[in-house]
This record gives sequence, structure tokens and C-alpha cells, in this order.
Amino acid sequence: MNTLILVDLQYDFMPGGSLAVPQGDEVVGIANNLMPQFDLVIATQDWHPSDHLSFASQHAGQAVGDLIQLDGLPQVLWPDHCIQQTPGAQLHHSLEQQRIQHIVQKGTDRTIDSYSGFFDNGRRQATGLGELLQQHQVDQVSVMGLATDYCVKFTALDAVRLGLNTQLILAGCRGVNLQPHDVQQAIEDMRSAGVRILS
Repeated sequence: MNTLILVDLQYDFMPGGSLAVPQGDEVVGIANNLMPQFDLVIATQDWHPSDHLSFASQHAGQAVGDLIQLDGLPQVLWPDHCIQQTPGAQLHHSLEQQRIQHIVQKGTDRTIDSYSGFFDNGRRQATGLGELLQQHQVDQVSVMGLATDYCVKFTALDAVRLGLNTQLILAGCRGVNLQPHDVQQAIEDMRSAGVRILS
């Protein structure tokens, strides 16, 4: 079954959002154009409690962009974003959501971040996306969305680890680029892991 995974097309990751990805809104139209070509469309949704420990606001003396250890894992500190039930956590209104069969929420545990649509960052808890794909007998996925160097990258890498034939729709991705070459490095990491890069 030909499956498209739309990663985190939410307001807080769009221009004007609290964790805006440059030109992030450009991918919504691309998603709309692609969805009719797929048998199954799944969206991931960052869905944090308001006191999530990936937020810089939860750590006195720390700033956005700082790197800390969180429960034994390296954690970049982010602005408060995609808080459950807030407008910033909603999928973009221009996204043709009637074409999306399933929404998988992630980042719901305050103690650990979840970049990947499949697992938290420690791979301790699964989101249910892998089981969902198994139920639909999916063996190939195409991944696009926000952001290339974080949630898209880790979703694609986990898809490969789970044995899925995985391709990245590069035109449908935009990145954060905290460091100047983060996006390019993410693309190389995905390619090296076996992700097919569609430019």
C-alpha cells in the first residue's frame, strides 16, 4: 500500500509560530498535491503537555537552543510549542485534512521528546504508527514535512529501521538549520541509512 507520512504540518512550525521553520508553510500546498497519489495518508502531530521538559521555560537559567541532558539523553531546549489543545498545535487549515486517514500524536510524555513519528527519542515508547502501518500491510512509505533536520529525519530513519522501503520527498520538506549545515547533514544521514532521496 502506497503510504504518505506528513510530519508535523502544524501552526507553531509555520511562519509566525513559536518554533517557525523558514518557509514551512510552502509545504502545505505540496502535501495537498501529493495526497491523491497515495492509498493511505497519515499525519504526525507534535502534542506536548504545557510543562514539557524540552521547553527552555521549564529550566531556570537555560535558553532556547541550549543542549542539556534530559533523562540520560541529549536534549535541545525549544520554545514552548505545539501545546495540546492550543491553536499552535493544530494542523494548518489549508491542509486538505479530509484526505488524512490517521493522525498520530507524539511528544505526549513530559519527560522525553519525540522527534520521530514512531518512537520517543529514547525508543522507550512507541506512538502506534508502526503498528498502524503493519495493520495496513504497508511496506513502503514516503515522508515529507517539518522539519528536515529533526522530526522528518528521525521519522525516516525509524521507518528504515523497521524494514520499510522509505523515500524522502525533499521538495516537501523545510529545515530549522540551528547550525548552518544541519539540513544537508540530515539528508546525508538519511541517504546513508538507506532512505531514497527524491528531489
